[in-house]
Parts: sequence; C-alpha cells; structure tokens
Amino acid sequence: MKKEEFSQLFFSRTYDYLNVYLPKHKDGSDYTKRTYRIALKEFKDYTNNVKGIATGKFLFVDCTYDYLLDYRNYLHDIKHRKESTVNTKMAAIKSYVGYASSRDTSLLQVHLSIERVPLYVKPKVQQPIIDDANSLGAILSMPKNTRKGMRDTVMMSMLYDSGMRISEMKDLLLRDVEVSGNQIRVLIHGKGQKERIVYLDEKTTALVQQYLEEYHPDRRLSLPFFYTESHGQRHSMSVRNYEKLIRKYADKARADDHPLPDSVSPHTFRRTRGTNLYRDGVDISVVSGLLGHANIQTTKDYYTSPSMEQLQAVAKKRTEMIPDEIQMWPDDEEELAKELGLK
Repeated sequence: MKKEEFSQLFFSRTYDYLNVYLPKHKDGSDYTKRTYRIALKEFKDYTNNVKGIATGKFLFVDCTYDYLLDYRNYLHDIKHRKESTVNTKMAAIKSYVGYASSRDTSLLQVHLSIERVPLYVKPKVQQPIIDDANSLGAILSMPKNTRKGMRDTVMMSMLYDSGMRISEMKDLLLRDVEVSGNQIRVLIHGKGQKERIVYLDEKTTALVQQYLEEYHPDRRLSLPFFYTESHGQRHSMSVRNYEKLIRKYADKARADDHPLPDSVSPHTFRRTRGTNLYRDGVDISVVSGLLGHANIQTTKDYYTSPSMEQLQAVAKKRTEMIPDEIQMWPDDEEELAKELGLK
C-alpha cells in the first residue's frame, strides 16, 4: 500500500496521536491517554465486528456524521453505556479526527461533519461535600497514634488544605515541598503539564514538618512525598490506596454518628475545600487558581453551592414590602359571623 493510500486509513494516525500528540496536549496524563486509547480501540472493534469493515479498508471519509451517530446510539441503546461514558467516547474520536485534519487538511470536511454529532446533555449535578466541620475534623483525627497513623493524618490534612487532586498528590516528590521557616510551599504538577503553587496553613505546616522528620530524615529529594515500602524500595502510594484509607476513616467517623455523605473519596476533600473557600467569600478566581482549573466556569459549576446560612440570609434581603401578619379576624361583620359559625 502506498504511503498516500495508507494515510487515508482511519486508524493510520492513532499511534502518533496517542504517543506524541496527547502527552503534549490535552491534559497530558496517563489516565487521558489510556481512556482515549480504549475509546479508539472500541470504535475499531465496532467497525470490524458490528459493521464488518476491516481495519485496512476503513477510511476517514467512511466516518461520516451518520456513521458516528449510529455508533453513539449503539453504545447507549445496545451496550447500555452511561451517557457520560458515551460522551467521553465521542470526545476521543472527535479529538483524534481533529488531530488528523490538522496534519492533512483534506480531512477537514470529515472533522467538521462529525463535530456536529450531538453529545448527550448531562445535568450539572452538585456532588456532595462534607458540610459539617466537626465531621471533617473527625475524619482527620481518626487515625491511630502510630507511625502510619501520623502519615495518614498528614496526608488527609494536606489533601484538604491544598485542594489538590489525588493524582497530583500521588505524583508529589519531596523536592516539590519547600520548607522555609514556618511556611511550606508546595509545587503541584497539574493537568496538561501545568504547574501551580499553594501555601499550607500553619497547622498543616506543623504536621508536615513532623512527617518530614519521621519519613524523610535523609531528605532524598527524588523520593515520593508519600510512599509505601516493599523489598527495601520506596514507591508512590497508589490512588486506590489513598481511596481505601479515606473511605476507612470516613466509615469510622460515620459509625460515631458524624453526618457524612454516603461515599467519601479524595475528591470529596477537594470539593469541600473549594466550596468552603467560596462560602467564606474568597474570590472565585482565587478558588479556581488554587484548584488548578483551566476554565473558571468549572469552578462556578461545581464549587459554588451556597450554605444553609447563606440561603437563610438571602431570604431576609429586600423583603420590607411584604405586609405584616394578617389579623386573625376579618373586619367585615358578615365574614366574622361565618368564621364564628353564627351565620
């Protein structure tokens, strides 16, 4: 097959897209790469097994508006995938074709055509946070007074205080945590290879300094900040391990009758931190910067739920025009007689 013919095959650019383009664009994370690779593989399987078209025969021009719409409906109606999952699959395919069209302008019409395939509309749902400060404090205080317990307390306190994503904490190295007197500055490596700096609260700083003395006495800057040890080697804690620990301590706090959401995850800490800052009057742009959102609209959509106190305060605003309590008895004699059952 000639090079020109090969370049027209739909899946001819997937390797470069996944291994060259994605790591430098999008958010650059392994999670995105894995998600998009799975999405493209499933689209290939659909083309091969459902439509009966060989990979070496399926061209970019074959991926029409109707073809992709049929695939969207197949995922939702036949495979019973969630709407959010289908939208992710569609986003991966559209992104891939957009990349291909940037490399070959003859594919631009294909890209414009499939961009019009509608996604499912998802309602913006406010995810639960830990509204009760005492309940959050109970979780943070739940670890036992042991070496690992101290690590877990520091981990959860730092996770909440910084508002970082759990993937960002997993990738944190000792060199990213800079101690200067009684102040700690954390360099966070966020999505899309974007970095941001956060400063920790005095209480969190004191806890982190204790942790450093116990877990990093040799100050080897290349080590993971939070780690597990196996066969004499130190490894980053896995995301699953973080999730398991937080769930364990939340379950214990809930058993002590602290009001908590049914499910508490690392992201619950992040949502709670962002929402608390908003409720405390911190400018939304500052909250967005702390959380590392590329778009401030994300912060507005998911982190700006008002507290009960704020809602109650709003209820008292500009209500002076509402009349006072109505008299119990009507002024009209005839109506009064009716009320008394004497008419």
